[in-house]
Amino acid sequence: MPTSAPLTVLLKNAAGQVLVDPVGFLRLHWSGPFRTLADTQAMFTTAAQALNERGWSRILVNQVYMLPFTPQEQLWISQEWLPTAVRHSGYRAGAVVVATNVITRLATAFITSSAPELPLRYRSFDLETLAIQWLLTQPI
Repeated sequence: MPTSAPLTVLLKNAAGQVLVDPVGFLRLHWSGPFRTLADTQAMFTTAAQALNERGWSRILVNQVYMLPFTPQEQLWISQEWLPTAVRHSGYRAGAVVVATNVITRLATAFITSSAPELPLRYRSFDLETLAIQWLLTQPI
């Protein structure tokens, strides 16, 4: 159920892109072989600001081409960004299109299971179309 309306690019860097889908969610499309912690932080910070500004709660995360998060990225995401995004930006639902790289999947699983006390729902998918269908069933 993808939209036919154009996506708005909020950020593009070595880590990937943050896009606004006019249907009512953000898209984080991870890319490439090289990124810095600052690139990753910029992606997530931009996403949190965009959720807050729009009053949205949903993110589609496409990790198909992503390399694993570094331990430093995992720590920052799980201990700083994630709790703040949930508490202050309204983040509530994440649909993750998983990478084929098993280590990337494990690094992501560490993050998604690191804060069970947060009111956040994650689901993993092999296909973006299925991820979008699920995400659209979640409250905006």
